[in-house]
Formats: sequence, C-alpha cells, structure tokens
Amino acid sequence: MNTLRGITWPYIVIALLAVAAVAVGLLRPQLVSAVTSTSGKKKLGATALIKQNPPPALFTDAEIAAIGKQAAAQRKKADALFAQWKAAHGTTRDDKAFAAWAAQQVPAPPSAKQRSTELHQVQALAKSRTTAGKKAATWLELHGKKDIWKLYLHDQRELIPAAQGKAEKAELKAALKLAKTISDQLAAQDEQPAPFVLDPTLRPDKHITPGAKGPYSYPSRHATRSAAAVTFLAALAPHRAQDYQWMRAEVLYSRLYMAGHFPSDLTAGTLLGNLVGDYELAITGH
Repeated sequence: MNTLRGITWPYIVIALLAVAAVAVGLLRPQLVSAVTSTSGKKKLGATALIKQNPPPALFTDAEIAAIGKQAAAQRKKADALFAQWKAAHGTTRDDKAFAAWAAQQVPAPPSAKQRSTELHQVQALAKSRTTAGKKAATWLELHGKKDIWKLYLHDQRELIPAAQGKAEKAELKAALKLAKTISDQLAAQDEQPAPFVLDPTLRPDKHITPGAKGPYSYPSRHATRSAAAVTFLAALAPHRAQDYQWMRAEVLYSRLYMAGHFPSDLTAGTLLGNLVGDYELAITGH
C-alpha cells in the first residue's frame, strides 16, 4: 500500500505531521480558518478535517494503474470537445448554458449487457478486499470529493500572493460545485443503479431496501469532482500534475473497490470533470 504523496518542503513540523499520519508531505500543519455556520457551530476546513483523520496507507500503484490509465484517456477527448464550446461561446461565464452543453457530451449509459459485465468485474474485485483496503477506500470516499483537492490548493497558495490565492480558492470551489451539479442532474436523469444496489451483498452495510432503484451512479460524482480539480490544479502547478493524477486514480479505484461505481461511471465522470475544469480555467483566464 502507498502512503499519501505530495509536497515535501523542509519544515520540521510538516515532517512530524507526515509521520504521525503515515503520509509523506501532503499534510500541512496550518489549519484553515474555521467558518461559523448559522447554528453557531464551527465548520472545519479541509486541512483541519484531514488532520483530524489522517490518511491510512493507500492502494499500490499496481492496483490503481488500470483505472488511472482509463481516466487519463479522457483528457484529449475533453480538450477537443471543450475547444468546440470555446469557439462558439468564448470565455464568458454562463454556467447554465455550459452545464446543459456539458451534459450532452457525456456518453449515454452503457447497455445492460455491458453493465452486467462490469458488475462481474466489481464482484470479482470485492472478493479480494482486505481490512487495510477497506480502510483506505473509506478514507478516500470521505475526503475524495473535496477535502483532498482543497488541501492541495492550500499548499499552492502558500507560494503566491494572498489575493491570488484567495481568487484561486474561489475558482476551485466553483469548479467543484459545478461538477457536482451536473453529475447529480445526469445521475437522476439516467437512473443507473450503483453496483451495491444491483447486488446488495457487495455492501451489506448499506441496508438496501428490496426493489430499490437508487442510489444512482452514472456518472460518478467522485470522478467528476476529482477530474475537475486535477484539471484546474495541474494548470496552476504543472510540475505537480503527476501527484494530482495519482491521487485521482486512488479515489477512483476506491469507488470500484467498495462497489460504489462501475468503470463506465468513472470514465464518464472523468470526461465530464475534465470539461468542467477546462471551463473554469478558460473563464478565469488561466
């Protein structure tokens, strides 16, 4: 199993935190400012959340290689598609129009036959689960939507002017929100049950009601958000792109490992997320 990779700057306190978390360099000692909600309770930021719940040993490079390669293959497709949007609409923000267009670019859900084949793949993977693997997948499921990506940006922000960092934080937040909105709409529209719905034995802890149709899994929200974040973050710091792509593959594999998604859910979500990332970069001038 791999430990969490990231920035390895020469601060003693970072090293201590990394050792405590069984994680190399991604964690930073500073806590982002807590936000007070309307209920009066403090809402912890991504850094604080991960500091409270450090990453366990994650999946090996060999385990995540296949899904990582599949995700990477969506990059050129997304760039070519987004070029069409940009040629027609320029770089003016129009989230509503873009969301409708981006949803149309996502392939139709796979056939029942392909879905059945993918279910067999997920079932086979489930048989190889280990206690360590479940722990890794649980952590990635919890933090893979937003926290990890916000923490990566937090690292980047420490090297740039405060005003620029604040703007990029808002931009990443906007990209993650748009990614969630479009993927949720498509999932509700396509109504493709998650693997553990089709085979409740894959996740007894989910307590699926007999005959239930949801939760729906096409496209994957984790994949969409991860791809949007990786596209955005890698453009800001190209030399760190490999780390971001590695983490995306970790998140995606965790969704297969715990039967939350089929491979086609993940590739569709990755394509959609790449489009969202391209859009956010274009309208913000990066």
